[in-house]
Amino acid sequence: MIKDAATVMLLRDGVAGVEVFVARRHSRMVFAPGMTVFPGGGVDPSDDDPVQDWVGPEPAVWADRLGVAGDRARRLVCAAARETFEECGVLLAGAGEPVRDVHRYAEDRARLVRHELSFGAFLHAHGLSMQTQLLTPVSNWVTPPGSPRRYDTFFFAAALPAGQEPDDATSEVDATAWQRPADVLTQFRANESLLLPPTWAQLRWLANFATVAEVLAAEPRIVRIGPNRRRGMVGDFPDRDAYFADAPEGFAGHA
Repeated sequence: MIKDAATVMLLRDGVAGVEVFVARRHSRMVFAPGMTVFPGGGVDPSDDDPVQDWVGPEPAVWADRLGVAGDRARRLVCAAARETFEECGVLLAGAGEPVRDVHRYAEDRARLVRHELSFGAFLHAHGLSMQTQLLTPVSNWVTPPGSPRRYDTFFFAAALPAGQEPDDATSEVDATAWQRPADVLTQFRANESLLLPPTWAQLRWLANFATVAEVLAAEPRIVRIGPNRRRGMVGDFPDRDAYFADAPEGFAGHA
């Protein structure tokens, strides 16, 4: 079964250019153990919550941008905002403008992670609305056959809201950092980090931009990539040969 998922590349302008927030997944994780990733995860039934407060482009607009049905687009956008808050504490929501102090919501964040509270109910209780205009769709990748879990993942970009800072308070990762995309790619080549093809591709794309504003203004066309297993475990995808040229000798992705 292929499950819908959403991943968010949180961005900020650093001294030497665009920086992206990355995390290394625990080696005990079933999916992508030890891999460097962006915050994200699968769509949850609660992402259909009708009390979800919404500001920004309507679901119909998102459906057109993502190339999916309206209800599905709504769930994906909700999952993007919810997973970002659950996994690294960045809240793409507010009352008029994005919130700055998210520490007051720590208890509710823990309840969300334990599935004791829906994201819609959390927002409604605090008079907040999802700020969907903060998200920019970037790409859509499908995990190829053979993976222990398969996802139809939509990647989004978002500027880090003023006053907020992501954290590592999740059991799914053991390290986090702000890094230039080019530096993460260099670490991959040096066998200092592990990247799945979708993450590698997003980093290569991000490395083309000098500022966060340029990234958010790019509006790439969303093309569904995969699934295809004709060429091994990771399947076929654009620039596949370049990926394996970057991958360190013996990397599991070569299987």
